[in-house]
Amino acid sequence: MRKILIVVDMQNDFIDGSLGTKEAQEIVAPVAEKIRNFEGDIYGTLDTHEEDYLSTQEGKNLPVMHCICGEDGWALNSEVMQAIAETKAEVHNFCRKNTFGSMELAQMLKETYENQEIEIELIGLCTDICVISNALLLKATLPEVPIYVDAACCAGVTPESHENALKAMEACQIKVMR
Repeated sequence: MRKILIVVDMQNDFIDGSLGTKEAQEIVAPVAEKIRNFEGDIYGTLDTHEEDYLSTQEGKNLPVMHCICGEDGWALNSEVMQAIAETKAEVHNFCRKNTFGSMELAQMLKETYENQEIEIELIGLCTDICVISNALLLKATLPEVPIYVDAACCAGVTPESHENALKAMEACQIKVMR
């Protein structure tokens, strides 16, 4: 069985930038370690916005400029980038997305692995927004594929919303590793 790791939005703005949290900072080392030691295929997502972000629906609901394409806050965390450079895993596309879930990633995985036995594991930020959105999109696109989320390699906006998202994913038959 082929293993796939999805690294969700491990970007500076979500770690120690405009939307950073202590919990996000605490998962950087475990995420980097998982990437370094992963055997399989690695994909990822990059939250990507433009200067007009505040005029978008998301920007009106979350009026904090973040992950503006090309700015430092948009970049992957340097420790995560180093781990990607050091891994023996096959690193594939990191899809830019301007919303919570990546339809492009789900479709790419469906087309690439359609007739193969695979399992998918998600890690990253934020559990309660982008991790859950991508997990549910993948479950809808690939309903027979086992999907896992490593709770120790995820962080939510708050510890409570992190836990709520984990419970919601479990209810949707996504296996949460605790």
